[in-house]
Amino acid sequence: MEIFDNAPGETGPCQACGACCATSRNWPRFTIEDDAALDLIPAKFVNGTLSGMRCEGERCSALSGRIGVATSCGIYAMRPEVCRTCMPGDPECSMARRRHGLRAL
Repeated sequence: MEIFDNAPGETGPCQACGACCATSRNWPRFTIEDDAALDLIPAKFVNGTLSGMRCEGERCSALSGRIGVATSCGIYAMRPEVCRTCMPGDPECSMARRRHGLRAL
């Protein structure tokens, strides 16, 4: 897997993509987070069953920007574990990028 080490002020692949955050109404789901970690996520971003992030269609409600152009996560510092494990160029990333018509990393 390619490692992305950005120079100061340079945008990384995730900040110009966001595809992984817009692939399913049921993702991202909470898995191994403890109550203290979940309490840090603003309630407006948590779904009604408290099992994952609230989505608008298939897009995580914490994602802002335009997919494939420029995106950012509104809760990056406290994002769920599943978001932390998705890495640029991994199979999940590649699948999400394909779904949005973006080339693989």
